[in-house]
Amino acid sequence: MFTKFFESPLRIQKLRDRPDGRLLEGFAQELHRVGYAQITARRHLRAAEHLVHWTGGKGIRITALDERFAEEFSHHLDRCRCQGYGRTHRLELQNAVRLFIGYLRHAGELTAPINVESIKDPALLVLFGSWMRQQRGTCDATLYNYGLDLRDLLKRLGEDPARFDAQSLRKFVLERSQQCGWAAAKRCTTAVRMFLRFLIADGKCAAGLDASIPALAHWRLSSLPRYLQPEEVERVITSCDPATPAGARDRAILLLLARLGLRAGDIVRLRLDDLDWKGANIRVAGKGRCQALLPLTQEIGDAIATYIKDGRPRSDTDALFIRSRAPFRAFADHCAISMIVAQAMHRASVVCPSRGAAHVLRHSVASSMLRQGASLQEIAGVLRHRSIATTEIYAKVDVVALRQIAQPWPGEKVC
Repeated sequence: MFTKFFESPLRIQKLRDRPDGRLLEGFAQELHRVGYAQITARRHLRAAEHLVHWTGGKGIRITALDERFAEEFSHHLDRCRCQGYGRTHRLELQNAVRLFIGYLRHAGELTAPINVESIKDPALLVLFGSWMRQQRGTCDATLYNYGLDLRDLLKRLGEDPARFDAQSLRKFVLERSQQCGWAAAKRCTTAVRMFLRFLIADGKCAAGLDASIPALAHWRLSSLPRYLQPEEVERVITSCDPATPAGARDRAILLLLARLGLRAGDIVRLRLDDLDWKGANIRVAGKGRCQALLPLTQEIGDAIATYIKDGRPRSDTDALFIRSRAPFRAFADHCAISMIVAQAMHRASVVCPSRGAAHVLRHSVASSMLRQGASLQEIAGVLRHRSIATTEIYAKVDVVALRQIAQPWPGEKVC
C-alpha cells in the first residue's frame, strides 16, 4: 500500500524493513481507504514513523501506546532533535499521531485500555433528560442546551431539590441574564422553569416554585429580519465553481437554502433516501422531527444530481452532503453549513447583515416572496412555521408598501 503514496522504491523498502513496518503499512492502507490526498497521507505516515522512532528510543512497545504517551510525545516535539525528522507543524503531528493511535486501537494492536476520564452528569439531570424525552418528545440538541445552564444551577444550589427556594433561584437567573444576551438568558429561564416542573411532577420540590422564575422583558416582533437583495443572493450562488467537488456541493446547498428556505440543521439531516426523483420532491425533517415534502425543482435537482454524480466522494455514510476532504463523513452540526454560506458571501463580496449566514438566506426567501405578493400564510407554508405569529415579523419588511399606508404623526392641537 506504500506504493499509493510513495514513488521511490528505496523509500518504500525502508518503510517495510522497519520493525513496525507492518503497522505502518496497515495505517497507509487505512489512509487510502478513507480517501486522504497523497501529500496529506505522506505527512501522516511521516508523523507515525516519527512516533515509532521515539517509542523505540525510550524502550516503549508500540502495543503499549495510549493517549498518555501521545501527550508525552507532544511535549517531546518542543525539544525534538530526532535525526532525519526535521521540523513539522506541531498541530499536524499531533493530529496524525491521534489518527495512528486510533487506527492501532481499531485494528486490535493496542493492549492498553482507553485512558479517557468520563464526566458523568448529575443523577437529577439524567432523570430530567429521560422525563423530557418521554413526556415532551424533546430532542437531544435541546437537552444539551438546557444542560449548559442546569449544571451550573446544581453546582450553585446543590443537588437536593428540597433546599431550593424562590430567592436563590431568582438570583441565579438574574445573574445569568446579566452575563449574556437575550436569547441565552431566555434559554436559561426556560431550562430552569422546565427543570422545576419536572421536580414538582416527581414530588422532589414544593409546588408552584416554577412560578418564581421571572419572565424576561422582550417586545415581540421588535426587530427586523436581516436579508439580502435578490441580486446579492444570485451573486452568492454563482460564486461557487460547479466544476470542483466542493463547488458542486456548496452550490447545491446554497440553492436549497435560497430557493426552499431550509434551515442549516435541515441540510445536515438530509439523507440520500430523502430524495424522490420520480415524484420530484424532497423530504425534510425540521424542528421537532416534523417531516414535510418540498418540491424538487429542476434547478435544485440538477445541482444535487451533479454533486452526487461528480462531486460526492465515496463514503459509508448515507448523509446527502459530506465533507470534501478526508475523512469523508457527514457534517458535525449546522455551524459547518453557515461557514459554507459565509465563505460564499465573502467570495461574492456580499456583506452578511447578521450572524448565522445560512439563516440570512432563509430570511431572504421570505422577504422576496413578500415583495412578489405572497401572503403570510403562503410564506408560513414554505418556511414550515407552526404558527402564523412567527411569520408576522416579515410584515415589516416591505418598506415601500408600509410608506403608502403610514399615517402622519399627530402634531400639537391648536388652542
